[in-house]
Amino acid sequence: MPLSDRQSADQPLNSTTRVKTSGLKATLPRLRILELFEKSTVRHLSAEDVYKLLQKDGTDTGLATVYRVLLQFEQAGLLIRHHFESDKAVFELNQGSHHDHLVCVQCGHVEEFYDADIEKRQSEVAQARGFRVHDHSLHIYADCLRNSCPRRPLKT
Repeated sequence: MPLSDRQSADQPLNSTTRVKTSGLKATLPRLRILELFEKSTVRHLSAEDVYKLLQKDGTDTGLATVYRVLLQFEQAGLLIRHHFESDKAVFELNQGSHHDHLVCVQCGHVEEFYDADIEKRQSEVAQARGFRVHDHSLHIYADCLRNSCPRRPLKT
């Protein structure tokens, strides 16, 4: 993403600049949706999650518009789409750094992580088989073992 003359590499781009530099027009729905991803403490949001947050915020944006903007952002490289569980897509802000995901099979909670040993081992495995890794996506599906997990369903 090119930086303007006034933008330094260590300053984050504002929403308007990010939308415009991705080649999209900076419309109100696009700006609001991008701001949601930038400010949310939840990193992985579905279209329905985004729609509900916009409604809660008083923003009058239809679900079809949310879907359209999310797909435009994915195509422009602003968001990354994942299918962690089932066919439900979730999106996360593309911040340029690689990470992998742990997905709880009980509640669907997703935790991001980076492990240099795993990255090194994947490259070694590929190279031993005559491949060079360009990119990869690792999703580990697991059960949360923490007794105090706040997301664990209550047993009845």
